[in-house]
Amino acid sequence: MSKVVDRATAILAYLEDQVDAMVEMLMDLASHESPSDVPESQVGVQGQLTKVLQEMDFRIRHVPGQKTGGHLFAVPINRDRDMPVQLLVGHTDTVWPLGTTDSMPVLIENGIVRGPGTFDMKGGIVQAIFALRAIRSLGFEFPATPIWFINSDEEIGSPESQRYVRMISQAAIRAFILEPGLGAEGKLKTARKGVGRFRILIHGEAAHSGLDPTSGASAIQELANVVHQLHGLTDLERGITVNVGVVQGGTRVNVKAAEAEAEVDVRVASMDDGEAVTHAIRGLTPRTPGTSLEVLGGIQAPPLERTPRNRTLWEAARAAGNRLGIELEEGTSGGASDGNTTSQYTATLDGLGSLGDGAHALHEHVVAKALPSRAALLAELLLSPVSSGDEW
Repeated sequence: MSKVVDRATAILAYLEDQVDAMVEMLMDLASHESPSDVPESQVGVQGQLTKVLQEMDFRIRHVPGQKTGGHLFAVPINRDRDMPVQLLVGHTDTVWPLGTTDSMPVLIENGIVRGPGTFDMKGGIVQAIFALRAIRSLGFEFPATPIWFINSDEEIGSPESQRYVRMISQAAIRAFILEPGLGAEGKLKTARKGVGRFRILIHGEAAHSGLDPTSGASAIQELANVVHQLHGLTDLERGITVNVGVVQGGTRVNVKAAEAEAEVDVRVASMDDGEAVTHAIRGLTPRTPGTSLEVLGGIQAPPLERTPRNRTLWEAARAAGNRLGIELEEGTSGGASDGNTTSQYTATLDGLGSLGDGAHALHEHVVAKALPSRAALLAELLLSPVSSGDEW
């Protein structure tokens, strides 16, 4: 036991000496604005990461996107192919439009690194880079080869990269997701809700509402019924929420609507609940005579659940935290990440990124002095033993 404690102490000491370099790299990456919906904006930040990882003897493959800025896949040049692999997952895209840094500059003040993308989630990428540097500089041996997948469309649901995440995670023995920690305590995210998107199309029959009130069939009247039924599917105790966020329909105030539609957000804590809610939505039947329903969509991101293999990884994190003098906590996020996908195929731990606050908010920031300890936690996890059995 003393050897692993000494190892953790050495790693933390190394990283504490690197805090200024970590801040410098984070500010550099954040200064390269990279919104999801501007593919060419990814060139700068991806170029910087390519340079850094190549200097660390990674072979970089740029996976081109069709409507996105593409993605980076990195493996060590001198990889032992008989060794299992462990996956680091991050993203370079942000929710902030180009020009945000004019009014929300990247800067450090009073030990706080501010700016768009610092917390979500370029800080996590920086921590992972320095975790690997610490391990190699101190001469420790990886029990599994670290590989990277860094996409540029996570903030919009990973529409193009999700298939790569699925494919790569199936080959990995475990996955570490570099999303920021949860809350001020930086809780690790051991569960995430699954996300569904549905579109309900309602077809009716137009008629003049004043001259011929008994004719036609109002799609909007049926829409009201549908909205009431959908919201009735919410079950807070089970972690199920169903929200109709967008509705539209009709053409004129004096015409019964021939068409109407609703866009629906669904969040579930388990796949069983996801299937049940999907079945209920697809089973909606019209109550307004003369109308019909069409249901599109489904569960887009499965939930990240506290499976046995994920719990094993969480316990490894707690043990690593104890060696570093960190009392870790866990939490559940209502949003999805690429960890929802990796968890379907391999042991997954999320929320290993920065300590800070303000994801998608004007006060987005990272606590600089916490960068070394969070990086040390990841380093210890990367060095933790891997299982040869099925428990992972």
